[in-house]
Amino acid sequence: MRSLGTRRVAQAAGAAMVAVIALAGCSAGQVAETAILKAPVAGLNTQSPDGGLLVRNLQVIYNGVDGYAAGDDAPIELSLVNQTQQAITVLISSSPQQDAGESTVSAQQVGVSGGASATPSAAPEPSLPSADASGTPSAPATPTKAPLQAARFTIEPLSSVRFLPGDKESLVASGLSGELRPGFALALTIQVSTSSQPLQVTAPFGIPTSPASRAPGIENENSEE
Repeated sequence: MRSLGTRRVAQAAGAAMVAVIALAGCSAGQVAETAILKAPVAGLNTQSPDGGLLVRNLQVIYNGVDGYAAGDDAPIELSLVNQTQQAITVLISSSPQQDAGESTVSAQQVGVSGGASATPSAAPEPSLPSADASGTPSAPATPTKAPLQAARFTIEPLSSVRFLPGDKESLVASGLSGELRPGFALALTIQVSTSSQPLQVTAPFGIPTSPASRAPGIENENSEE
């Protein structure tokens, strides 16, 4: 027969063991739940006032810590999803927004670019300079950008339009009103044929897909003298 002191010690040890098991189970559950979580999307997610158009992952594509200078062209990442049973038309433009702050810039035009094309030349060898009537060599033709197509899209029922980095065609904000860098945003207006109220949004400057390289250290920084 155990004494009262012995029984109290056994009861205390049993309670401590139950607490340890409970804490271990709780911790394991938290780890498992965290492991299945996905990283948040960096871009803006919103929708048209009537809910018919979903705007997903809207952002200015990251090009470095210096960003884009005033007057530059900035590519945009964007997905437009038609949630309705009818075709809808979407028009994207840019203009200054009231109370947007100095960190929000606009663009002269928003359009679709398919890449640059070279100005055609009649010379059999475009790489060689040609000469004018006076015999002075003229400068070779320089590549010019193809004009942007209007950012106007017809999206079929339950379909989508996407512009992703690396695509052959890209959505571009041309002629930025100011510098656009990390912490800044681009003002856009999205008009949808199914809604009389335009959608005013700001596309954030994207984040890098990989960490920036570290600066080289000072030679013999950690060596002992």
